[in-house]
Amino acid sequence: MNNFRIYNPSLEDILKDVGCGNIQLPVFQRQWVWDDYHIRSLIGSVSLSFPIGAVLTLKAGGEEIRFKTRLFNGIESLDDQIEPDTLILDGQQRLTALYQSLLSGKAVSTYNAKGTEILRFYYLDMKACIENVIEREEAVLSCGEDYQLHKADGESVQLTQPGNLFSTAEEEYKNMVFPVSKIFNYDDWLMEYQDYWEYNKDKTKFFNKFRREVIRSFTEYQVPVIEIPSETPKEAICLVFEKVNTRGVTLTVFELLTATFAIDDYDLREDWEIRSERMKEKYKVLEELESTNFLRALTLLVTNAKPETSISCTRRDILRLTLEDYKNWADQTELGFIEAARFLHRQKIFKAGDLPYQTQIVPLAAILANLEDIGNREKVRQKIARWYWCGVLGEMYGAATDTRFANDLSEVTGWVKGESSEPRTIREAGFHENRLAQLRTRNGAAYKGVHALVMHERGGMKCRDFRSEIPIDEKIYFDDNIDIHHIFPQKWCEEHSIQRDKYNCIINKTALSSSTNRMIGGGAPSEYLLKIQQDAGRKNEGMDEILASHLILADFLRENDFWGFFDARKDALLNAIKKAMGKEVIREGDDLSDSPA
Repeated sequence: MNNFRIYNPSLEDILKDVGCGNIQLPVFQRQWVWDDYHIRSLIGSVSLSFPIGAVLTLKAGGEEIRFKTRLFNGIESLDDQIEPDTLILDGQQRLTALYQSLLSGKAVSTYNAKGTEILRFYYLDMKACIENVIEREEAVLSCGEDYQLHKADGESVQLTQPGNLFSTAEEEYKNMVFPVSKIFNYDDWLMEYQDYWEYNKDKTKFFNKFRREVIRSFTEYQVPVIEIPSETPKEAICLVFEKVNTRGVTLTVFELLTATFAIDDYDLREDWEIRSERMKEKYKVLEELESTNFLRALTLLVTNAKPETSISCTRRDILRLTLEDYKNWADQTELGFIEAARFLHRQKIFKAGDLPYQTQIVPLAAILANLEDIGNREKVRQKIARWYWCGVLGEMYGAATDTRFANDLSEVTGWVKGESSEPRTIREAGFHENRLAQLRTRNGAAYKGVHALVMHERGGMKCRDFRSEIPIDEKIYFDDNIDIHHIFPQKWCEEHSIQRDKYNCIINKTALSSSTNRMIGGGAPSEYLLKIQQDAGRKNEGMDEILASHLILADFLRENDFWGFFDARKDALLNAIKKAMGKEVIREGDDLSDSPA
């Protein structure tokens, strides 16, 4: 048995159903966005009976699927509140363009090439349609507020009133331009056309040819419709929408829930926008937090609180959220993300671009929300930090993550409470010493992680800027434009034949202010150290301490010894990684039989 049916109603019937409200749009559908060019191209295609693609619909009235709906753009509120028979999942832009231009009787609200909103009436240059079949698009004319048409042959037509709505249409008859708004009801127009030409046989014969070759294309046009039955689960609708809606933006579970909650007059989008602005205004590390990830974390908490269900946050689980679930857990979830942002700040991750994994913040927020005040205890924070760094440096969140999220919430929570053993994210994580020299891309998770580790405080010594000597915290990070820069400058390395893959890897990078990086320039380390020390009135011992806060041995820089520096810093970084992960780094020649692949 098929899960859908395919049928071919006439274009006119579909557009009439759109106009009377039998066919509507679920509120998750984006707004009407097509421009004048797309509308003319579509009209041209239909006039040639060319296929314009199937329309995907959902039969309304299902018990599980209840979406709030809206009328198509260009349709004023109907007198009675119409319950639609059908919802459009894919085809909104095409049907809106055709309804407004062919059947609405009003000017089409569209956009020009610059994105400015404009009003247009559409015409067919009758002669061009008959004489030039292939370039039919050129025969579709649009008329604006200046009432001027520019025909394919360059001739300009000045209309008294576009669309023949409020005055005579003598210019249309004289210039042989046919308003597409009369396609399905052209009898009166034809009578006046014949009267204007005094029933000239050639003119009548020409119109009959136009009717057969062009108008009939519209009146006999059938639209292939794929109808999904009303009992289809929401998660399946989401998946189908993603597969067929290749021209638009992917439908997310957030849009589906928004449409579902709107039935009960709850505006999920407005609630999210308020929460999102509140979080992102204060914590830049949350600036790229998406609504779907917020719902993932919330779903983890909801399923965790229900003993009859297993912890999960798959698309199906999110779509099963009730409005009551959302209202009960939204505040707690928001607090979880705020605590996650504070945790990340302590890990020296201050902005969204430096966050190793956008995904790992989902279980982090859920864990902290679930632990509530317990999460602020020092021993608990240390355990969570170990789990976090195993996930980052073990590069555990680059693939499918829903199952890992659920495991993290259960296992990390039990572990920090002393109720279970180490989470599998910790057990499965591993870092190979050779990986360090391979970290060259600043978008990589482990690269970002090592960059943040360098800024950590060690033994009471805070990481400080080379020049200003100010410890790197959140304020300084943004005020001084802290970023990751070369220690042995790129220019110097190239002049001394150092391989690019070596001088560009994380071992030769550290966190520096933009002003310090300018002072470093492209010279030898021995030269820029002297310049910095003289500028700050600083002795060697003080400079050595600052360099040590970056895990750098000063002697190698003063001797311009790249390879001595490289080996020493590699060992220092590996020790920092070992401490953060709470487990040994995999060394060359180690037995990897029990280590993750």
